[in-house]
Order: sequence, then structure tokens, then C-alpha cells
Amino acid sequence: MYPRTLVLGMEKTGRAAAEFLRARGVDVTVSDIKPLDLSNFRLQSDDLLDEPWDQIVLSPGVPADLPGLNRARQRGVDVIGEIELAAPYLKGRTIGITGSNGKTTTTSLTGHILEAAGVRVQVGGNIGTPVIAMTETSRDDQWNVLELSSFQLETIRTFHAHVAMCLNVTQNHLDRHHTFENYAAAKANIFRTQQVGDTAILNSGDAVCRSFDGIGKADTIWFGDENIHDGCLWMNGQVLLPLAEIPIPGRHNAENVLAAATAAQLAGVPLAAIAAAVRTFKAVEHRLEFVAEMSGVHYYNDSKATSVDATIKALDSFEGNLWVILGGKDKGSDYSLLRERLSNKAHAVLLIGSAADKIASQLEGAAPVVMAITLERAVAEARLQAQPGDTVLLAPACASFDQFQSYEHRGRIFKEEVFKVVAAKESQDGTKA
Repeated sequence: MYPRTLVLGMEKTGRAAAEFLRARGVDVTVSDIKPLDLSNFRLQSDDLLDEPWDQIVLSPGVPADLPGLNRARQRGVDVIGEIELAAPYLKGRTIGITGSNGKTTTTSLTGHILEAAGVRVQVGGNIGTPVIAMTETSRDDQWNVLELSSFQLETIRTFHAHVAMCLNVTQNHLDRHHTFENYAAAKANIFRTQQVGDTAILNSGDAVCRSFDGIGKADTIWFGDENIHDGCLWMNGQVLLPLAEIPIPGRHNAENVLAAATAAQLAGVPLAAIAAAVRTFKAVEHRLEFVAEMSGVHYYNDSKATSVDATIKALDSFEGNLWVILGGKDKGSDYSLLRERLSNKAHAVLLIGSAADKIASQLEGAAPVVMAITLERAVAEARLQAQPGDTVLLAPACASFDQFQSYEHRGRIFKEEVFKVVAAKESQDGTKA
């Protein structure tokens, strides 16, 4: 432990890191770009970063390449992320899950399978409990199933996943990492620290995932199209379960099930128990989440679709007749990649948020565009226009931070607006919609 430590970023992870350090007698100063009423708090500034710290701990939301942090490194300051801080104190074995899309579903499903099979497990990381807080409840005889983002992985040095998984790597977070190569390299870090006897689980159909093979010392297990045929998922030459029995829609979720099943098998769960657990899994909130049906129109919340590729996967989960709500804070994405699918499947695109103008220009001619600007107006417009058999889909392809606190906040607001519409319809009809 270092005698004088600065923790940057006071969201949930930063607060947990500061609490962890203080409990161990470390002199901790906390900081954020906005003023907060916290003990020993100072507003983030260049002058603050230039002080003689022994250690600086970064929350995931803090860019690791800030000029002040680079100067600190040059002075010999130990600059690490919360994952690296937690690494020496996390007991048990770890399954680390990364990828551009599907991390939350796969992490939740892996934890669900292990728990259903009676395996001692805790789940956290980029979802739920920060890893630094999980150290307090970790045990030698359990598994830690962790969702890990590129923001968390870009600063690891010794953090070690016994099972490391990458689901896919597609364009995302270019506003933070600047280039796709930097983004992919951050994902690759999860494999660099693996040791002999560990396992890497990789998607055979993803070119970047294939390039990760052999980066570390782990053995590789592949999953992908070769495991999906004859209407079933296959593992080890055996049927895991029919595709029709997977309770979450979309071919991408079939791949997520394969990845989670592979990790669970490595943790000692037999195939029959894996299949039984998959059948009882419920979709993660804000991930292709069915919200309501009204007058034959279905409403789905995929607020977690914060990248273009995630939105493509959402669109691929439906046959057509879509009213698609897009927009939010741009991450340097190319929205023209949505043109073909929207042309084939969407009645219209309803645009919200600060990226609306950029998206409109890149989608011009692909589908009718409605500049709704706010989520409330988008839901109201969809309610007026949608016909029985149509689907209203929130799959923004953008971050949420222009109008909302998080993608969860955006998803909750969407659901609230849908429920208002449903309630109004019920009141009008005097019956349940």
C-alpha cells in the first residue's frame, strides 16, 4: 500500500476504491471533474495531478492518457486502475468476460449457470459490484465472474483471469481510445496476463478475436458458427439444447450462450445442468428487454445497445416492421453501417439526442427520419404511427450521457414512457390494453 494516494472519478467504483484504501490506513484524497461533498475531496485539475502522489487510482470513466497522468508516470507515480488495485486481494478463481457486445448478458448468464448448478460464485465488475468491493466477499473456494470493459482492461498489469473470454471486437469507444487499434489492444490485455493452465475462450467468427489467439500462455477454446447447426447448439459433439429453447432472442445470443456454457463447463458444470440453467435465464434489463404490448404493437428496450454493432445485432433479432429509436452522445461511430438493415426492416427512424444531426446525414434515404430529439417525443410519435404487428425498438447506437445519467437511466425512462402510453390506452378503453 502507498502512503499518499489520489483516487480519480467518484462514481460507484471510485468510491469503493477509496473506501477499500482508507480501511487499510492509506492517506486518500478523492477527486472528480465536478464538485462533490465528500471527505478529503479536491476538484480534478492539472495542478492536482502534478502534486507528489505515491499512487493514482483511476475509475473506469477517467481516460488513462490524460496529460497530467502521463506526467505523473514520468515522475515514477504508480498509476493503476481499480481492477489492478483489486488483483492481489481477490480470492478464488476468475472468469473474465470482455467484448464489444454481449458482455452483460454473457456475464449474467455464466453466473446464473454456476449458481443454478450449486457452484459458489459472485458476479460483478463492469456490472453490479465493483471488483474492489468483491475482494471483501471473495473466498478461495469460489468463482468470480467479471464483466470487464476496455476502460478497465487498458490499465491492468498483473490482474489474472483463469478463464478469459472475448465475445467480439467491433468499432466502439473511439472517442476514448482514439483508434480502433488502441481499443482492440485494450481488449487483448485480458489474455496477456494469463498463465500456463489457464484458458482463453474466443469467437472463431471474429477476426480480431482470432488475432488474440496465442497472445498469452493460455490454451484456447473456440466457439462460433461451427457449434450452431441442425437447429441446435452443440458442444463436444453433443447437443446442448435446441435453439428454440433459448429464452433470449437473436443469433448473437446463441453465441453468448455458447460462450457462457464453455466457461461453465470449465468450472465443472455438466452439460445437462448447463442446458437446464439456460432455459430458466431471463433477459438482462435494458438488453432486448420486452417491455409491453399494446394494440398489437410490441415495445423493446435495448438501451444497452450503445454502439453501432450492438444496434445491428438488435435489428437482426427482428424480421421487420420496426420503429427504431436511435441517438444520444456520439462515440465517433459510423452510422452508415445501419443503412441496409434500416432500409429493409424499418418503417422509420426516430432520432434523439446530440448525435441526431450526424445520424440523419449518414442515414439519408435509407429510411424515413423523424427528428424527435427527446425520448418522450419519440415514444409518443411511435405510438401514433405504429400499426398492429409493428415493433418499437430502442437501440440507440450511442452513449447516453447527453440526456441521461447512464444507459440504465435511459432504459428506465423509455419504459416509463411506454407504461404511460399503455396506461392512457387502458384508461381510454376502460379495459386492459
